[in-house]
Amino acid sequence: MNKLLIATNNKGKVIELQELLKDLHLQLLTPFDINLNLEVIEDGKNYQENAGKKAHEFAQASGYISIADDSGLEVDALNGAPGLYSARYSPKPNATDKDRRMYLLENLKDKPRAWTAHFHATIAIATPKGDIEFAEGNCYGEIIPEERGTNGFGYDPIFLFSELGKTMAELESEHKNRISHRGLGVMNAISILRKLLKL
Repeated sequence: MNKLLIATNNKGKVIELQELLKDLHLQLLTPFDINLNLEVIEDGKNYQENAGKKAHEFAQASGYISIADDSGLEVDALNGAPGLYSARYSPKPNATDKDRRMYLLENLKDKPRAWTAHFHATIAIATPKGDIEFAEGNCYGEIIPEERGTNGFGYDPIFLFSELGKTMAELESEHKNRISHRGLGVMNAISILRKLLKL
């Protein structure tokens, strides 16, 4: 069976990617499964550079085709922030997801609503030979001032799908994966995986 390495140490992303890729006839590996302790510094100028760097470094270190993503929340009232820095968006050292949500809401409190926003994901697939291919996904909604829901991670409890009237954290994972930025990006990447892994 073909093997694919999920190139992240973020447990929330690992769970989402395992769910999104479960229907492909693949053995999905995580860094924990193969005792790979690799921290990639995300110093790219855009999502593609960061995702590509992660996928490439994991593929080189492991010898497996690797899939990575870089994603961010872009809030219109904040001129696209936190964007590329979504995972590090807090003045606190060792900030939690909750700290980042609170900091975002603090920065929005004097801005007029609705706080329209979108999530963006770039998916990168790298081979040990050095080839890299990309796919993208976006989803649109708004930020709300109170947290709702217990599913997901990151900014999910304050990101509202306006037409559904639900936050990302209120959706069951199967529903979220069909409409989220990462879910759409992975769907767009499946043809690349089929080609590279000859599925």
